[in-house]
Amino acid sequence: MVERKISKASIVEIEDLLIKSGAILFGEFTLASGKTSNYYINIKKATTKPEVLREIAKALSENVKDEKICGIELGSVPLAVAISLETGRPFVIVRKESKTHGTKDIIVGDLVKGEEVVVVEDVVSSGGSVITAVNILREKGAVVKKVIAVVDREEGGKEIIEKEGIEFLPLIKASSLLSRFREVKR
Repeated sequence: MVERKISKASIVEIEDLLIKSGAILFGEFTLASGKTSNYYINIKKATTKPEVLREIAKALSENVKDEKICGIELGSVPLAVAISLETGRPFVIVRKESKTHGTKDIIVGDLVKGEEVVVVEDVVSSGGSVITAVNILREKGAVVKKVIAVVDREEGGKEIIEKEGIEFLPLIKASSLLSRFREVKR
């Protein structure tokens, strides 16, 4: 299957929207992987702005075909919803852990054994959160062949994801976003 390529102009537009929304922060941060970083990309904050969420969803939707969409609690849920609205494809949510009340399901939404699912993530660093979600989906019978993300921090996540036989399609690489930030903030 040949994926549609997002135009360079669209990528720069999204980088600019992320920068203008204040999603790029500098300081000392602990990432989900436990690693510390001198910068943080807050896609959650950026996607609270409808114009940013809309443009990201349009771009990510270019790599969604007939698959069900999966958002990972919490950061990629708004992305999964927006992509679902953009494409008309249904979505599921993978929780970080099963709840102790209600249905106690770790997956919210309908998933049929053998169904192909594309996982969406906001920022990929080590890839650990993605692989955890993929394993949960696969245990429930889903077929996961592709992960789409807004930003690849270029910290090994791509390699970990691809090692699992999954195609990884980020919109933006952190090095490009940080370079654009320096260019815009001159």
